[in-house]
Amino acid sequence: MTTIDDIRDNFALLEDWDDRYRYVIELGRTLDPLPEAEHSAENKVQGCVSQVWLSKQLERNGADVVLNYRGDSDAHIVRGLIAILLTLYSGKSPQHILATNAIEVFDEFGFRDHLTPQRSNGLRSMVERIRNDARAALATA
Repeated sequence: MTTIDDIRDNFALLEDWDDRYRYVIELGRTLDPLPEAEHSAENKVQGCVSQVWLSKQLERNGADVVLNYRGDSDAHIVRGLIAILLTLYSGKSPQHILATNAIEVFDEFGFRDHLTPQRSNGLRSMVERIRNDARAALATA
């Protein structure tokens, strides 16, 4: 399984943005397929120009809660962004999700200067959706 440090290391090796985009698209191809039933209105992320779905499963292990995600998009680059987000957040506790600033990680990779404003807004919408899920999980714990 790819870690955020693996992605960080690979980005450091790729200096050309065309190569970085290809890498992001490759990451998107590693996403598990999202079952058609999960391409639902409930899972659709609002605020994205592309079609984006994030499916959440809450796992409880005693007092510990973990959020697992699957995601999909109709845009290759966005699938890659989802793959990076899921690397950061899926399988993590609500506390970890709320303590991790994904936008800072994406800025570190240089996306602020290389995503269109619409894609940047969509990315923020995906992050906010996951953070809201984490807040809701904490509220019901």
